[in-house]
Amino acid sequence: MYTSITDAAAALRSGETTSVDLVRAGYALADAHDSELGVYLARFDETALAAAEKADAELAGGVDRGPLHGIPIGVKDIITTEEGETTAQSLVLDRSWGVGDAPVVARLRAAGAVITGKLTTMEYAIGMPDVTKPFPLPRNPWNTAHYSGGSSSGTGGGVAAGFVLGGLGTDTGGSVRWPAAVDGISGMKQTFGRVPKAGCVPLGYSYDNIGPMARSAADCAAMLSVMAGHDPRDACSVDRPVDDYLSGLTGSLDGMRIGLDTLKAHSGEFWDPALDGLLADAVTALEAAGATVVEVDLPLYEELKTITMSGFCAEAYAYHRPDLQSRWPDFAAGTRAAVIDGALISGGDYVQMQRVRRVGQRLLGELYADAGIDLIVTPTTSEPAPLFDDMKLADLIPSLHTPYWNAVGNPAMSVPMGFSAAGLPMGLQLCGKPFDEAAVFAAGHAFQQQTDWHTRVPAMITASSALAA
Repeated sequence: MYTSITDAAAALRSGETTSVDLVRAGYALADAHDSELGVYLARFDETALAAAEKADAELAGGVDRGPLHGIPIGVKDIITTEEGETTAQSLVLDRSWGVGDAPVVARLRAAGAVITGKLTTMEYAIGMPDVTKPFPLPRNPWNTAHYSGGSSSGTGGGVAAGFVLGGLGTDTGGSVRWPAAVDGISGMKQTFGRVPKAGCVPLGYSYDNIGPMARSAADCAAMLSVMAGHDPRDACSVDRPVDDYLSGLTGSLDGMRIGLDTLKAHSGEFWDPALDGLLADAVTALEAAGATVVEVDLPLYEELKTITMSGFCAEAYAYHRPDLQSRWPDFAAGTRAAVIDGALISGGDYVQMQRVRRVGQRLLGELYADAGIDLIVTPTTSEPAPLFDDMKLADLIPSLHTPYWNAVGNPAMSVPMGFSAAGLPMGLQLCGKPFDEAAVFAAGHAFQQQTDWHTRVPAMITASSALAA
């Protein structure tokens, strides 16, 4: 069984496997387990196998489109694809919304990736699972009594379960990094504007990102190298060169200085008993790779976290207001509860939020400069995946340490760093300077050369009869 893009790409080129075999193996796992895990909203079996056959023929003929050639990739169902409608997992969204591939999907296809289907989300990438609506319910492959985390839950669970080797998620307050953390995989929220969002149903215009999710930092680097770059169809898209992220993955962090903020003071009672030890071990691993780690305090932490959680609700309300007025019952209860909060935010409140975001960016930049640090590390969350049937949003937010980075726009990635006291995955968050994704990937890769958490696979998958290598 190939669980990473990196390993599968090498096996494709050595002749040990084929793209068709990879796609079929992923679908076989989905056949065996998706009724429990709720990953796929739509499968593209016919077109995916045809694309895999084409990839195999091209590779055999000497045409190599790069490390994603022949690799099965899933797409969160708020991003358009040419195979069919985008639902945003909602009864409300007009099924004619969005035609053809979003730019980011087109780029993946051009790099030879095989698009296997559309993956579950929360309605419009907000709210909570709703058992009253006719959509799959995303469960955690490490323990199906638990949630698979955030609105990119289908992508997180699908990668962890081996249905796909990589996938697209979106991150407005942490919905790439939170599922990555609780599902035991890696996920990157790059600098705001680095990846175009055209063809993606918006949640928070000034907070949204489309990010890669995969087994390892190297896998995410391979995906972002293809996904990143300017597109004029997205007004937020930044026109600047894209680094060769894979070339910087040496495994060495010699000369890198990293700031650590455990955020324990901001977590209150929501702190897993294993987390102190996991963070200490993570620091040891980073130091073993050559880094120097010092303690830091993130400026305006509570203010910026609150601004993200309130600000994207205001932006979501601006987008959804007409439908909320005319189709209130068709929205999921969790979506209504979250979006309607945006109606309580005045224009003055919203402007003040944007002012504080700018101050936060300045103060954070000064912290990087004054402390002489290249990265900041924190826990991604201070607790593992919650029980699916006992989730309370008010209990989840204090443990979630991702929204801060959406307010400031810096790149931030979650990588696996071990398991909670209850045996569920926990994530380490690596956060860089604006447009310095290369440093984030370098640190994530070096950490994963020192540890093996990213190679762990849920027991329900290793026990599956579909695991023929």
